[in-house]
Amino acid sequence: MPEIEIRPAVAADIPLLIGLDHTFATDHVWQMEFLPEHEQSQISVNFRKVRLPRSVRVDYPRPARSLTEDWTRLSGLLVAVLEEQPIGYAGLILDRITKATWVTDLVVDKPLRRQGIGSALLLAAAEWATTIDSHTLVLEMQPKNNPAIRLSFKLGFEFCGYNDLYYPDHEIGVFFRKSI
Repeated sequence: MPEIEIRPAVAADIPLLIGLDHTFATDHVWQMEFLPEHEQSQISVNFRKVRLPRSVRVDYPRPARSLTEDWTRLSGLLVAVLEEQPIGYAGLILDRITKATWVTDLVVDKPLRRQGIGSALLLAAAEWATTIDSHTLVLEMQPKNNPAIRLSFKLGFEFCGYNDLYYPDHEIGVFFRKSI
């Protein structure tokens, strides 16, 4: 992993963070299957990993023009910095009722992915969360984001739910949690 620093964001970081490549490529998606029972005594939802016929490029679920406004609602914004240049970030929201910290955004600039920077950001997010008395870290992502889902499992997160029509583009949000 490159020698990075993780710190809270400052105003000068914002345009640089928006300029990062937020897209990702995947060759798998997690397909949701909803199985309602006729008697209404049971509802089953399954997610299964499906291989795509070819790798696809996926856009970030939030439009770049809304990121600055979205970030004003965050409890924290951590930035990964390499050679004084922001190369990634994690957006954090504390749910004061459940004492869970939600990682709403986890982005690493495309040329530097798969080098441990996303993992380092999540470890820093967990550390940040414990300083504000949070007991759980929750990751949210699209079911298309197989790279992030694989990272979640690698770091010991467990699937904990979904929300249909979660993102502005009406994409499903899937959630993974880990006690910290």
